[in-house]
Amino acid sequence: MRFSSTTLIAGLVVASVDARGVNIENLDKRATPTVYLAGDSTTAKTGGLLMGWGEYLPPLLTGITVVNKAISGRSARSYTNEGRFTELTNLVKTGDIVVIEFGHNDGGSPNSASDNGRSDCPGTGSEVCTSGKTGEKVYTFNYYVETAAKALIAKGASVIFSSQTPNNLWEGGVYGGYGTPVRFVGYASQAAKNLASTTGKASFVDHYQAVANMYLKLGSTKTNSLYPSDHTHTSPEGADLVAKAFAQAVKLAWNGTTPLQGFLKAGNPNVF
Repeated sequence: MRFSSTTLIAGLVVASVDARGVNIENLDKRATPTVYLAGDSTTAKTGGLLMGWGEYLPPLLTGITVVNKAISGRSARSYTNEGRFTELTNLVKTGDIVVIEFGHNDGGSPNSASDNGRSDCPGTGSEVCTSGKTGEKVYTFNYYVETAAKALIAKGASVIFSSQTPNNLWEGGVYGGYGTPVRFVGYASQAAKNLASTTGKASFVDHYQAVANMYLKLGSTKTNSLYPSDHTHTSPEGADLVAKAFAQAVKLAWNGTTPLQGFLKAGNPNVF
């Protein structure tokens, strides 16, 4: 998977404000339910020519507060190691919802001396790798997200595993230049199945396929215009459309009903 310097654009931004400008210190003063977003720069508040889709989810929902806890440059591994899932576990209350969407920064191998601190151990189960740089034990994508989900569910929250957004599928002018969905799409789906079977409080949204369908409908010229800097990060207009694709996928319940379905605003536009 390719990365660019823009992947880390918002790495220096402190996420102290949620998607509606609510101070994190005042979380206990707000009414539940709340939906928290855990992800990378494609979900996070970034800035300038770029923006993550999480900032455009609030207008599509009603009766629920959105808190965008996505951070640029993070993977399931680094989000875990920085204590961010622990922070979320401490915040959630019964009835809250957490959307977990990673994948863009999870590729590669942790075994080399140049381990970037983000790559997960290959596999979907109990496989363990050793970082070639730090010597730390590195676990699989599924281990990280499922461990986090179990803790969140134990606090009374529901978890939605959302597959990562695709890169620009029209790059080069031909649709589908990146071929089949990256493996983390399947990993997210598997995580949902694993947790749903044991807790009944996990579900899956195929955000990747929803956005892919939208890009096919939009065509090459329009889709390419949504990527001002690279093939991964969208403009504010693109982020808005990606959020609408997520909401439509929730509405259609492609992969089963999620707890967000009842909070969708009537009249949300269809984008694919």
